[in-house]
Amino acid sequence: MHTEIARPSDAAAIAAVLHEAAQWLVDRQMPLWAVSDFSEERVQQDVDTGHFLVARVGDDVAGVVRWQREDPTFWPDAEPGTSAFLHKLAVRRAWAGQGVSAALLAFGREHARSLGVRYLRLDCVADRQPLRALYEGFGFTLYDCVLKGRREFARYQIAL
Repeated sequence: MHTEIARPSDAAAIAAVLHEAAQWLVDRQMPLWAVSDFSEERVQQDVDTGHFLVARVGDDVAGVVRWQREDPTFWPDAEPGTSAFLHKLAVRRAWAGQGVSAALLAFGREHARSLGVRYLRLDCVADRQPLRALYEGFGFTLYDCVLKGRREFARYQIAL
């Protein structure tokens, strides 16, 4: 498995991974993201600005995560320039349980570290225990829980 910053030519594959993950959650009555949010055009904009990391197995994109330097929606209290943030971690079902998520988290951590930030931060819906266990098992610590609309989100960070 190889992880890297996504290339512009990866947009269609990234959109497909995100769409598959969103639909999988809907099918299990655990909706999180709107399937319609992942058009290739919308994803292309984020890829072109370096906001996606990919995990490849051979030529296939097995998983993705959105990487950003600011997050005013979930982390408005973060001191500017001190953190990097991960969102929309998604793995193709064919690669589930094979270390893709950990590889993406590790690459995100190293990418953030290379830029000299102090924290890598992320959030998830607070009632998603398997996802929280993944993050905690990787070394993220719970920072706090916040309400956004009618949902509670757990905010995690890892010191770099």
